[in-house]
Amino acid sequence: MNAQLANLSFLVLLCSMICYWIGPLSRDLFRNYSSKTSTVISTGLNQSVIPSELVVDGLGTKSSNNSSLFSSETNVSTLQKNAGFLGGVLNNIRSQIGYVKLSFNISNSLQLIGRSGIILSNVLLMVLLCNRWKESGHFPLSNLYESLMFLSWSFTVIHLFLENLTNSQTASNQSVGKFIGAITTPSALFTNAFATFTLPKEMQGSSSLVPALQSNWLMMHVTVMIISYAALILGSLLSIAYLIITVKRESNFDTKNLSTADLSSALDSNNITTKDTEKTNSKSVSTNGTLDNSNTKNLRQSIALTLDNLSYRILGIGFPFLTIGILSGAVWANEAWGSYWSWDPKETWAFLTWLVYAIYLHTRLNKGWEGKKPAIIASLGFIVTWICYLGVNLIGEGLHSYGWIIK
Repeated sequence: MNAQLANLSFLVLLCSMICYWIGPLSRDLFRNYSSKTSTVISTGLNQSVIPSELVVDGLGTKSSNNSSLFSSETNVSTLQKNAGFLGGVLNNIRSQIGYVKLSFNISNSLQLIGRSGIILSNVLLMVLLCNRWKESGHFPLSNLYESLMFLSWSFTVIHLFLENLTNSQTASNQSVGKFIGAITTPSALFTNAFATFTLPKEMQGSSSLVPALQSNWLMMHVTVMIISYAALILGSLLSIAYLIITVKRESNFDTKNLSTADLSSALDSNNITTKDTEKTNSKSVSTNGTLDNSNTKNLRQSIALTLDNLSYRILGIGFPFLTIGILSGAVWANEAWGSYWSWDPKETWAFLTWLVYAIYLHTRLNKGWEGKKPAIIASLGFIVTWICYLGVNLIGEGLHSYGWIIK
C-alpha cells in the first residue's frame, strides 16, 4: 500500500506541475498572438493614412508634380479605404478581447487543477506517513526515504500557504499566485521522485530504530529541521525567481533604449527632419506594440517586489525553525553521545546554513537592504541548504549515519 501511495502522489504532483507550467505558457501564446495582430493593425493604419507633407521625390525634396495627384477623387477613395479598415480594426479588437478572456479562463482552470492536485498529493503523503508510523510504531523520520517524503509533504504545505498569501485582487499578487506553483512544485516532485525511484528498496521499508534514535527528541528535532529546510529552500527559490525577473526586465529596458538611440542616429545621418523622425518613431512604437510596455514594466516590477516580499517572509519563518532544530539537536546529541557538538559533516553544514540566512536577515533588518543583494545571499543559501540536507549524505561519515546513501 505504501508503494502505491508513493507512486500515486508522484503522478499527482507531476500533473500539478504540468498544469502550473502550461498556465503561464498559454497566456504568453495568446499575448503573442494579440501582439502580432496589433502590429498588423497599427502597421496597416499607419500606411493607410499618408499626409502629403511626407511625399518626397527621389531627390528628397517636395515635388510639385506629386502634389497635383492628391485630387478630391483620391481623397474620397482614401476615406473609403480607411473606413473599411477601421471596421476591420473593430472586428479584430473584439476577437482579441475574446482571446484574452479565453486565455484567462484556461489559465485559471489550470491553476485550479494544479492547486487541487497539490491538496490531493498532500493528503496522499500524509496518509503514507501515518501508515508507516502505524506499521513501525515510531514517528516516520528514521531514514532518508521517510525524511524525503516528509520534506515533499512540507513543500506542499508551504505552497498552499504561499497561494493563500497571494489570494488577493491586486494584479501583481494574482500574477504571482498563478506561477508560484511553477516555482514550488518541482521541488516537491524532485524529492518525491528521488525517494520513490532512486533509493534502494531496503531503505524504503520500515525498520526498527537504532538505540541512539529511541528518544522523544526524534519527533522534535527532525521534524523542525525538515520544515526549516522546506521553508528555506522555497524562500530561496522565490529570491532566484526575483533575480531572473529583475535581470530580464533590465535587459529588455537597455535593449529598447539602445534601439531607440540607434534609430535616432540613423535618421539623423540620413538628414530626415525632426517632424519626420517623430512620426517614424511613433510608427515604430505602434508597430512593435510598445505602447503597453509601460504597463507591462510596472506589472513586472510589482511582481518582482511581491516575490521579494514573499521570499523574506518565508525565510523569516524558516530561520527560527532552523535555530530551534539545531538547538534541540545539540541537546539530543548530549543525551545520546555525551557531547553537544561534534563538528561532523551534518552539524558543520547546518551551522553554515544558519550563518548564511543569519547574514540575509541581518542585511534586511539592520542594513535595510532590499532587492538584488539579499536575493543573491538567499540564492547562495539555496545551494548550502541542499548540501546540508542531501549532499553530506553522499559522504558516508559522521554521527548521522542512519541516513547515508553510501556507507
